[in-house]
Amino acid sequence: MTAFDDWRARSPYYDETHEAVAQSVRRFVAAEVAPHIDRWEAEGELPRELHRKAAAAGILGLGYPEEYGGHSEGFDIFHSLTQSEELAAPGAGGLTASLMTHGIGLPPILALGSDEMKRRIAPEVLAGDKIIALAITEPSGGSDVAQLKTRATLVGNKYVVSGQKQFITSGMRADYLTVAVRTGGPGMAGISLMLVETDRPGVSRTRLDKMGWRCSDTATIHFDDVEVPPENLIGPENGGFAGIMRNFNGERLGMAMGCCAHARVALAEAVAWATTRETFGKRLAQHQSIRIKLADCERQIEATQAWVDLCAWQSREGRGRPADYAMLKVQATRMLEAVAREAAQVLGGASYITGSKIERIYREVRVNAIGGGSEEIMLDLAGRQLGYT
Repeated sequence: MTAFDDWRARSPYYDETHEAVAQSVRRFVAAEVAPHIDRWEAEGELPRELHRKAAAAGILGLGYPEEYGGHSEGFDIFHSLTQSEELAAPGAGGLTASLMTHGIGLPPILALGSDEMKRRIAPEVLAGDKIIALAITEPSGGSDVAQLKTRATLVGNKYVVSGQKQFITSGMRADYLTVAVRTGGPGMAGISLMLVETDRPGVSRTRLDKMGWRCSDTATIHFDDVEVPPENLIGPENGGFAGIMRNFNGERLGMAMGCCAHARVALAEAVAWATTRETFGKRLAQHQSIRIKLADCERQIEATQAWVDLCAWQSREGRGRPADYAMLKVQATRMLEAVAREAAQVLGGASYITGSKIERIYREVRVNAIGGGSEEIMLDLAGRQLGYT
């Protein structure tokens, strides 16, 4: 990993407190993750105990309110970015996706949920005792959220939920689901957010196998006339679309940071190989073409990281705009694709062997480019918001 005395030490956004977070998470990853990540990749999921250990290490609660067991005093968004950087060290994107799944499942509850719901759900999630997932995407559509079909109909004193959700991260292990449902008419004005406990009758799950993020369990969720009390509404009825969009901005910023972090892992692997591997009587790094590849990777990472940090600062200061997060995500995913390709070229056949960090990262390029909003949707969204119509 790139040391603090390199990119973070040269940035106006980071100081010794961020380095302290980095060192703490680095120790956790070395002790609790690195020795087991290959096995978890093969098994297709993380052990639940890892969530409890991550909570005890202060990882799950970073940036969340103290009253629910989090750690927010003295921390800012850049501490979270630093944490993401260190969690990328094993080169397995599914680790962050699944271990930190509460990062997209819990914020709608904290922003829009009732006080009772916050007190009931947040502490046990931040303690690692329960797992929460976000359920928006459906088999009939992904990025076009306004057209979702899963319906919650008020029957007597309960909602009855029917439909399916697809590609749900942590879907097999989740105890709670933050679900986007249709409670009203067509379009965005008829969408609500609802908490659904996965042990309710009528909830079933199908495991999905995947190209990448293999240690992150992914599922199709089936809702067959699931009865849910009205107090499980997250925010007002038919008022869920704004909460979904608000959540997406943070998710896209987080994914962009993850791309930078994993690109740095891939580059570090390539540099280590190039400075030790010999071909045609000299080290790979002594070949001009290889130095050009490595320097160009560094160029792309540094440029993207600068935009990530700027968007993070704008978010912290309340100056962000959705178009920036959308364009940043495209920039970051395309950068990761380019860096992963060149890193694989440097390693040659060694990058094609299962267990190589670069092999894992290369397989996970596509999920970053599609998840959280595809490149095409992101650029169209940005174009419309920038007035290019």
